Amino acid sequence: MLEHVAFIEERSSQIIDEYRKKLTERVHELLGDATIDETRILTEVTIFADKVCVDEELVRLRSHIETMKQSLIEGGSIGRKLDFIAQEMNREANTILSKANDLTVSNRGIDLKTEIEKVREQIQNIE
Repeated sequence: MLEHVAFIEERSSQIIDEYRKKLTERVHELLGDATIDETRILTEVTIFADKVCVDEELVRLRSHIETMKQSLIEGGSIGRKLDFIAQEMNREANTILSKANDLTVSNRGIDLKTEIEKVREQIQNIE
């Protein structure tokens, strides 16, 4: 799961840079030699970045994974706790997917959800 989280984290920063480049190219194509307000382009990129930002979700996912590890180490009656943690992880993955504006991030998000579901199936066997 951490591999998927790391990939999404790395790819997310690239998406914003790619969007800025595409937007700048599109504006230049449409307006040609006309003066382009770079401030407006930066504003649009900032709005886009805010919409697709998944930093908080990734931080929470990492935290949930760490909490799950610690719970497994501590042992005891942890089945319900792990199930709740897995539910929260699934919610974070859903949010990442809903914000995804990139096919590779979407695919990794689906892979992440698949891994979380596998964990949930295993948790059903723990008391």
